[in-house]
Amino acid sequence: MSGWLAIAGLGPGAPELVTPEVTQALAQATDLIGYAPYVARVSERVGLSRHVSDNREERDRARLALRLAAEGRRVIVVSSGDPGVFAMAAAVFEAVDCGDPSWRNLDIKVLPGISAMFAAAARIGAPLGHDFCAINLSDNLKPWELIERRLRLAAQAGFVIALYNPLSKARPWQLGRALALLRKELPEVVPVAFASAVSDAKEAIDVTTLRDAVAERADMRTLVLIGSSQTRLIARPDGSPFVYTPRSAGVSP
Repeated sequence: MSGWLAIAGLGPGAPELVTPEVTQALAQATDLIGYAPYVARVSERVGLSRHVSDNREERDRARLALRLAAEGRRVIVVSSGDPGVFAMAAAVFEAVDCGDPSWRNLDIKVLPGISAMFAAAARIGAPLGHDFCAINLSDNLKPWELIERRLRLAAQAGFVIALYNPLSKARPWQLGRALALLRKELPEVVPVAFASAVSDAKEAIDVTTLRDAVAERADMRTLVLIGSSQTRLIARPDGSPFVYTPRSAGVSP
């Protein structure tokens, strides 16, 4: 059988949020490649070789996957959420672009998954109901000055902003700096949602305001949603409001 490579998204956490397409590919694969916590989400079975690596070894993972597929293996590279959103799909195509010319002939597919921003938004209502953007706060692959510029311009343009990779032990200051910058550009009452471990047993979601948002609430499993000046709250008796952004800019419902 000819080899192939699938780059698959496992969704935010819950098994029921993994798409049937991804489940089928996992059942057919001979080799599973990914960051250890993501590989651990896939059940072991006879005939499936597991290749685990560290979080910052994306290039090595991509090259290994391509080599195995070229050897005729059925390879699946897994990411959390969607593999095309700050994840392994881009790493694989970077390797194809710069690597062995024969890799361009491989059967390579990207299998979408539910990204963290969509899972988090669904939990609280419809904060992405109008224009929005996603910004990765990690400065491992781009300068912090560029991140600040994008944050400032996104806020000025009226986008709801989904912040990925808000902080880590190695990067403890970025989210605090981002929140301070956004307070200069947006009303202090703009809703902010911290959504951690969405859809698994450790899920925790808090909705606050930009004024009261505290960076320490987040970790690497947290998606931070910053509303626009149009984003609204609908109060509820249980204290957990619905959050939504009207579909029309500047038009009252």
